[in-house]
Amino acid sequence: MTFSLLVRDGGRFGVAVSSSSPAVAARCAHLRPGVGAAASQNITDPTLGTGLLDRLAEHNDARRALSEVTGADGNARTIGYRQLTVLGRSGPGHAFSGPHTLGTHASAAADGAVAAGNLLAGVHVPDVLLDTYFTTGGELEERLLAALRAALAAGGEEGPVRSAGLAVVADAGWRVTDLRVDWADDPVERLAALVDVWLPQRDDYVRRGLDPASAPSYGVPGDL
Repeated sequence: MTFSLLVRDGGRFGVAVSSSSPAVAARCAHLRPGVGAAASQNITDPTLGTGLLDRLAEHNDARRALSEVTGADGNARTIGYRQLTVLGRSGPGHAFSGPHTLGTHASAAADGAVAAGNLLAGVHVPDVLLDTYFTTGGELEERLLAALRAALAAGGEEGPVRSAGLAVVADAGWRVTDLRVDWADDPVERLAALVDVWLPQRDDYVRRGLDPASAPSYGVPGDL
């Protein structure tokens, strides 16, 4: 029911995800500045995403983090139902799909990226996510969005996509972009409209957060 992409771009990490289920980004996408990115999907357990980031913070070894989380005694009963991806500060991303992962499922990885999905229209979808991301120009958010659009055009999931989101962390200490469409008939295109609104303002909000004196007076539109 879900396909997702994790990427590293310099010191930034980004995630894009879509699903036939509601509020997919709230449940599946995990980012931590200076540490990495993770996705926990397929009968989702969000604690596995935070667990992957905790392990990455300890040793920055994505393969080891995945092995530690999937092999933990406390996860033994349910891990076969999970699909996980993880990406650290260096090297390729890594993926795990348990034997009970739903429907057609697949993953693809490269240096600085990993994609995975379940209940897919075909095993090619994660490759489309990666290929589009690496061959598209523009801002990181625009490249993530282009990858989602291309994967959807290539068949996406078996059923209709109803939610989508993308997020980016940088050195500010928080998600400098965090956009979600939690339920819609065309969530990826509605997400694209949000990206168009957000990107011209993104850096201003980061500057305001770091230096409040640079913000306009209260009551002026855009004074968040």
